[in-house]
Amino acid sequence: MKKNSTEPDFQIIADSLCSNAFSEKGMHNFQEAARFIRNLPYGRNTDKTDLLSLFREQRGTCSTKHALLKQLAAENGFPGIRLILGLFRMHARNTPEVTETLRKYQLPYMPEAHCYLRYGDEVLDCTKPDADPSAFLPDLLLEREITPEQITTYKITFHEEYLEKYRSEPAFDRYTAAELWEVREQCIRDLERYT
Repeated sequence: MKKNSTEPDFQIIADSLCSNAFSEKGMHNFQEAARFIRNLPYGRNTDKTDLLSLFREQRGTCSTKHALLKQLAAENGFPGIRLILGLFRMHARNTPEVTETLRKYQLPYMPEAHCYLRYGDEVLDCTKPDADPSAFLPDLLLEREITPEQITTYKITFHEEYLEKYRSEPAFDRYTAAELWEVREQCIRDLERYT
């Protein structure tokens, strides 16, 4: 397969955990690794702190997939790739899988935390084979750079706190933060079921 010249690339040469895991699967550069990750099914990992679980479980979420690729870049001395936590309005147009859940709860969208990579001005989304950053970027509310270790407690706390603040919006004010979180969890189950 032809390499995408707009995406970052480097040789996987480090003798370290993530690099060795990719090398053992026959991947020798970042674009091969990104293609492999992009093609893994979407699904939660048993332990998000163990990035190598993607290899054993043959699945991952936006968080674990992009944290693993960021770790791969760090191990190989490629500092230009940044792991980003973005918050965007997830709705029927940019995430059709959640249409029924949003309709059921009469919500126009759900503020959703999404992880992806930035390389200069380029956005790289390896969540699924057809992931297209232009689907969520117009609905992006904010973003911040994080480390792979922050995809667990930090990401969840950040998202929960944002949902609590968001409850003042008219479409959301009839729900508690816990109820909104459960709607969000159903949206994630929808994504796992349809991808």
